[in-house]
Amino acid sequence: MAIVDLVMPKLGESIMEATILKWNKQVGDNIAVDETVLEIATDKVDTEVPAPFAGKLVEICFQVNEIAPIGSVLAKIEVAGESNIVANTTVETPAARTAPIQEEAESIPYLPTAPVNMAPQETGNSEARFYSPLVLNIAQSEGVSLSDLEKIPGTGSGGRVSKKDILNWVAAKKSGTTTAVIALDVAPVATAPTPASSVATPSASSPFVAVSNPAGIVLSGATEIIEMDRMRKLIAKHMVDSVQTSPHVTSFSEADVTNLVQWRNNNKAAFEKREGAKLTFTPLIVECLVAAMKKFPLINSSVDGDKIIIKKDFNIGMATALPNGNLIVPVIKGADQLNLVGLSKSINNLADAARNNKLKPDDTQNGTFTFTNVGTFGSLMGTPIINQPQVAIIAVGAIKKRVAVIETPSGDSMAIRHMMYLSLSYDHRIIDGSVGASFLTEVANQLEAWDPNRTA
Repeated sequence: MAIVDLVMPKLGESIMEATILKWNKQVGDNIAVDETVLEIATDKVDTEVPAPFAGKLVEICFQVNEIAPIGSVLAKIEVAGESNIVANTTVETPAARTAPIQEEAESIPYLPTAPVNMAPQETGNSEARFYSPLVLNIAQSEGVSLSDLEKIPGTGSGGRVSKKDILNWVAAKKSGTTTAVIALDVAPVATAPTPASSVATPSASSPFVAVSNPAGIVLSGATEIIEMDRMRKLIAKHMVDSVQTSPHVTSFSEADVTNLVQWRNNNKAAFEKREGAKLTFTPLIVECLVAAMKKFPLINSSVDGDKIIIKKDFNIGMATALPNGNLIVPVIKGADQLNLVGLSKSINNLADAARNNKLKPDDTQNGTFTFTNVGTFGSLMGTPIINQPQVAIIAVGAIKKRVAVIETPSGDSMAIRHMMYLSLSYDHRIIDGSVGASFLTEVANQLEAWDPNRTA
């Protein structure tokens, strides 16, 4: 018999960790090949971890709600035979696990811009106490200072403070059964001075430091309080981080999409019958977006300090509303390499996977530009927030029939046309108004120049 490690798989280029949601198997259970052992969650999607081999689960290394870095050992499985499987029998000590976790935590994207100061201080221990990103986020949102955090007894591996530990401490504090101090927007009652550097105080740059019932919010019998789910919390955090990272500017334009609408109406039935995929407006718009992006490469970039990184791949994210009201952005990889049929099938497959919670982690990674259709819900236009680390996002509104002036060589005339508003939000650190407006105008020109005689 051999003991082999079940390792956290690589989930995408920018994903450094995942949260354990559920263990489908417990210690002592037998596991078949490709059977789901546990479910994990990243900041994008939830996914399952299957067993690469059959055997018996003998050890679980991370508990539910704990955060595991990529490459860490999730569990140990006893398998039959030793000839074809290289067993890793090294026992990972709590100290050995802490080092890679801390290293990964330092590179986690979308950290709050003004977090609670959790810098190590002098303690009686020979090494600083480690706190997971989940615990740090809870500490920040609840206004727990470092000095108070160090007083919380940990029940996790190696005495680490777990999510349950800090939530129990906060609940005890609110009920008045603990003497620890929580820093809020009122002066704390303390018998000894607290170092200013270790206190979390609300500020304009730290929106997530909040009290449970801020002044001005009156709760009555007609009030319903709904706890944000995990995805909504992540969306809220990413939106605030984006606004704090990029100075947003939004430009507007409109396009006469009559030719595009009529062409789709004339071809959608035959296209679906031939290709087995619905012909929506999205692939048509994406094709026009890519053509415009090639003329304005700065739109397809990101910022790294004082460096501008121009992306050569055209990976278009499409904002998709989920049935529960949350938002996710699956990515059309290599959109410039796909024809209309390829774009349609890729878009339909991603949309179906999103609606049925079947997206893979890689499906939401490496986007270089984002497109959102606010017209789906009847809006004429919108001012979207940039999907970091990208530098621009475009929104298209509902297509409406309006009277428009048509310019011809023989004179102007008025006609009923299909019109659509476009809006582009962009990062003013590197994209000036002239570039943003010119790109948006080019997108409108591409839409208006749609060939009504082209084959589907």
